[in-house]
Parts: sequence; C-alpha cells; structure tokens
Amino acid sequence: MNTKTNSGAGRPATLALFDDPPREGRERLGPGAFVLPGFALPFVDALLPAIEGLAERASFRHLVTPGGFTMSVALTNCGALGWTSDRRGYRYSATDPDTGKPWPAMPESFTRLAGEAASAAGFDGFEPDACLVNRYAPGARLSLHQDKDERDYGAPIVSVSLGMPAVFLFGGHARGDKAARIPLVHGDVVVWGGEDRLRYHGVLPLKDEPHALLGAIRVNLTFRKAG
Repeated sequence: MNTKTNSGAGRPATLALFDDPPREGRERLGPGAFVLPGFALPFVDALLPAIEGLAERASFRHLVTPGGFTMSVALTNCGALGWTSDRRGYRYSATDPDTGKPWPAMPESFTRLAGEAASAAGFDGFEPDACLVNRYAPGARLSLHQDKDERDYGAPIVSVSLGMPAVFLFGGHARGDKAARIPLVHGDVVVWGGEDRLRYHGVLPLKDEPHALLGAIRVNLTFRKAG
C-alpha cells in the first residue's frame, strides 16, 4: 500500500492528488444510520501509514468461521480488544491469538476520526475500544450479518472506507429483509446506532477497480465499543 504524499495548496496531499472533493452533508439510511460522504478524506494522510504500522505488528490474516469456512476478507485489529474467529466461535480478545501479545494500540488519528464521525451522525461521546481493519481484494465479500458480539449495543458502529469502491448492503433486523445497496467510495464513512444498531449489513463482491492511491485493495476500518 503506497502512502507517499506531496504537499500542495493547503490540503492534505492525498486529498489534493487522488480524491474527488467530499460530497456535502450526510445521507440518511435510517433513524440512526447515515452515510457521511468523504468525511475521512482529511484524515487519510495519517490513516494510511498508521495502517501499515499496525499490519507490521499484527499481520492481516484470513480467519476461519465456526462453520469451517475461510473468510475472503483479511483482517487485523487495534485497540484494547480485537475481534477474532475460529471453529470455537466469534469473540473479542485482548491479545492477538497468533502472537499472544496485546493488539496494537489504537492510533490517535483513528480515535479522533471515529469520535468526530459519530458526533456528526448524532452520537456524541463515542470512545471505541476496538477497531477491525479489513482488507478486501477483488472478489472479496462480506455476507449479511449483525454486529452482536459486543457487550453493549448502546454505542454506534463507525465504518470507514478507503481505496477501491464497494457496494454496502444495509438490511433490516431479519436476515431475509431486503437490503439497500449503498455505493461507497474512498473516504466515505457509515455510522449506524440506536434502533438501527442491529441491522444486517454486508458488502457485495468487490469489482477490480484499482484506486489511484491504494491500488487493487479496499481497506475498511470498523470502530466498535466492544467491552
């Protein structure tokens, strides 16, 4: 993942050279769910090197589900807790099962972005203790699921898209409910909480549409209050 930047005209270099201007406002998906178009773009210069640093200490891996399937999305974590999966089930852990060491601390840029995005969606005071860092290659997908391994559903989910575009699926409270298809591009943030907190969601298989800065990958940061 190339994170080299150049200075220019008072804007972050990655924003000036590689990104479309942020779209205005916020797009409502439900009573407590919003897309914040381009909200993460001012943070990109700090996010990308931080992601590389995290991956050096806790490498990306393809987890196995309790049913024995290998996930197409590669994952690592940062923060006090990290999400993991194997044949024993889904859970949060304070240590990386691959190394036995604590997960890397959450970078300040991550925490600040998550808190500001949550506030912009009406959820003040969000302090995540877990960030799932997902890496998608072309063809990778995320099936419809609920985020329900957390102890308290009172905090929102904050999801940041970087790199290749994706189609986000946002369904209802039952797996069979029809899911809306939401196009997401580099820098978009989705926040959902309140009565929308347990809605099913996922990502359609990624098309091979390389991003000018990140190439043929999509990185998704998903912030949660897990403990």
